[in-house]
Amino acid sequence: MTSERFLALVAAWGADARRWPEAERAMAEAFAAGNPELAEPALAEADAADALLHASRIASPSMMLRDRVIASAAEAGLKARREGRRWLDRLSLAFGAGWAVSACAGIVAGVMMTTHLTANAHADAVLFQATLMGVDDTEVLG
Repeated sequence: MTSERFLALVAAWGADARRWPEAERAMAEAFAAGNPELAEPALAEADAADALLHASRIASPSMMLRDRVIASAAEAGLKARREGRRWLDRLSLAFGAGWAVSACAGIVAGVMMTTHLTANAHADAVLFQATLMGVDDTEVLG
């Protein structure tokens, strides 16, 4: 590895050797160990730049920039792609329709079962009310 290539690696990828390209990492580390008078100042400068970059705040794009990007994409004739999720949308629709059908079937079954199961209680209530209004045996028999 040449000194120019080492300095270019440090300038491009920073002081952290984990970010260097794997194909050149071992050679760059060997160069740094063999040439500390050249490597140490370059690595210190790159480390200071890395620290400044890590400390800086990442600015989020403004709504105006977002709107301009979307407008320029629309002018270019680009459309949003949904091909990757089309199967998921269909599956969600099928599950939603199945849930709605089962809910309706449950309501119908509940209404029908309630009418059938409460028929005896309803008949007893009607007979009881009829006896309240009618003539009692004790009145007739004394």
